[in-house]
Amino acid sequence: MTKIAFIGAGSTIFMKNIVGDALLTQALADSHFALMDIDPARLAESETVAKAMIETVGTGASVTTHTDRRAALDGADFVVTAFQVGGYEPCTVTDFEIPKQYGLRQTIADTLGIGGIMRGLRTVPVLWSIAQDMAELCPDATLLQYVNPMAINTWALAERFAKLKQVGLCHSVQNTVEELAHDLDLSKDGFRYRVAGVNHVAFFLRLEHEGRDLYQALRQGYREGRLPKPPLLMPRCPNKVRYEVMEQFGYFCTESSEHLAEYVPWFIKDGREDLIQEFGIPLDEYPSRCVEQVAGWKEQARALQAAGRIDVTKSHEFAAELMNAVVTDTPYVAYGNLPNTGQIPQLPIGAAVETPCLVDGNGVQPSVVNDIPPQLVAVMRSQINVQELTVRALVEENREHIYHAAMMDPHTAAELDLRQIRSMVDDLLIAHGDWMPAWCRMSRAA
Repeated sequence: MTKIAFIGAGSTIFMKNIVGDALLTQALADSHFALMDIDPARLAESETVAKAMIETVGTGASVTTHTDRRAALDGADFVVTAFQVGGYEPCTVTDFEIPKQYGLRQTIADTLGIGGIMRGLRTVPVLWSIAQDMAELCPDATLLQYVNPMAINTWALAERFAKLKQVGLCHSVQNTVEELAHDLDLSKDGFRYRVAGVNHVAFFLRLEHEGRDLYQALRQGYREGRLPKPPLLMPRCPNKVRYEVMEQFGYFCTESSEHLAEYVPWFIKDGREDLIQEFGIPLDEYPSRCVEQVAGWKEQARALQAAGRIDVTKSHEFAAELMNAVVTDTPYVAYGNLPNTGQIPQLPIGAAVETPCLVDGNGVQPSVVNDIPPQLVAVMRSQINVQELTVRALVEENREHIYHAAMMDPHTAAELDLRQIRSMVDDLLIAHGDWMPAWCRMSRAA
């Protein structure tokens, strides 16, 4: 029997997707799901939902719940992580409010920029402790890592735990295909594509539908004002930033416009409200989304608990198919984030990169992509600079590299001078207090 440990299982809706997918997969249908969370109430909600799904599907799967992480990990074959250290409150709010005092505005703040740096500092030590537990309790298990900032996390895990079997998983590729199918009125089943880069800043190097190259239609539709259409997935977030980047750089990015806008220096600028208006950039989008999602998830969780019987349908996440490929030694291709060992030779060795990966009984094996256009490589390197300095700060416990990472961030550097950046980082470290690793904590008198 396969044991799947889910760390952060209080994320009931996401847990439902992963567990539901596994229950619909023959080789995983009788798995033991060890659900772990630090919040007993949310964990109980997830337990009820998981058991109801098992009842609906009628498999021999079992569920145990744990607030002790080591108990959940003991003997696991796969470990899924999905958590947010510090939560929406207080940490995400802090990551937005303090930069705004310096005139630095953000949209999502979970991947790059000052928000991504702070989240990485909070998150990596927890992932390291999970990896240490895995080395002792389930050394052959594969970690399926869904936590942001994905690239920083993946890179830092490899630096400290080189033998860990890990892959960072994201749904940005699948989401983008759905959005492009929506914009072009095409079936997503007919899409064929090849993507590579760094997480959230990867690009569709090939994009076809039933053998027809789609870039001409995308460019023409954008130039004529017909594209993008009103968004399918995020109705209040127009998708214009990605189309403009495609127009200027030639290729379509995998991450949403609200994300991409804060990774680059061109769209969010002090005194340029015309840009905010023209490209529909949703400033402070993530805090607004969190408030709505928390309320929505609680309502969904209550409804699922009350339902007794829960319909189980396939999601678009890679996790279950990846686990099935490993367990059954059946080849499967997924987009995964792994340390660069040469699969993208144009980017630094060690950086976390996203490419197509072959998954089978041998684990997750990246394919080589060596033909990324130089202008895209340049954009990716601007992201990697920030990621590398954040990882160096964590590995070396060097607080100076936190400042350096923020200084090299494209959006932050376009808005603030060096002294402002240092002062802002100080204020953030002070405000986050004990959420930060001990080596970089600061007091007001420091």
